[in-house]
Amino acid sequence: MQDEYRTVARPGVHETEVNRSRFLCALAPAATEQEAQHFVASVRRQHADATHNCFAYVIGADAAIQKASDDGEPGGTAGVPMLQMLLRRDMRYVVAVVTRYYGGVKLGAGGLIRAYGGAVGEALDSLGTLTRRRFRLATVTVDHQRAGKVQNDLRATGREVRDVRYGEAVTIEIGLPDADVEAFRAWLADATAGTAGFELGGEAYGDARRP
Repeated sequence: MQDEYRTVARPGVHETEVNRSRFLCALAPAATEQEAQHFVASVRRQHADATHNCFAYVIGADAAIQKASDDGEPGGTAGVPMLQMLLRRDMRYVVAVVTRYYGGVKLGAGGLIRAYGGAVGEALDSLGTLTRRRFRLATVTVDHQRAGKVQNDLRATGREVRDVRYGEAVTIEIGLPDADVEAFRAWLADATAGTAGFELGGEAYGDARRP
């Protein structure tokens, strides 16, 4: 599994103009290929009068699913440069649709490649990206008396607290980078005088917190 990947921070649209042609790049996060396809279809409906609606998407932390379409532009001049820009930026779980309204000036193959790839790059810069990092899921079980302090300490040190459940004891689900597991186990034992339970689970991705 990839240790980390990037995805778009929020859905949005960024417009550029090249030789009187308008290029509107719509970006959105997509958890599945079906979500990506629905987004492409919705943009195509919205801009049914456009000259072209080209798309590219990358699904999976390891980029297992990659698709691109030139939508009538000369082969390899639109969808592929869009896809390459997403991959170059380490983008995953993301879909991009570039809508072109032709302005009367032909751009040539090189111009099209720069325009479509550039539209995606500019949109990513404009909308912003998030880094998602691979975590090991873990469960901490602690008595009610110590639970508040443990939760505060976890958040103060940037740990990802994913869930808290209250029963006879308090169960706190967290995400830990693999490299931190043993140090965290030692910290927890020290912080709770050895009374806390600690159990490792599977793997997931969460927002990377960087100082």
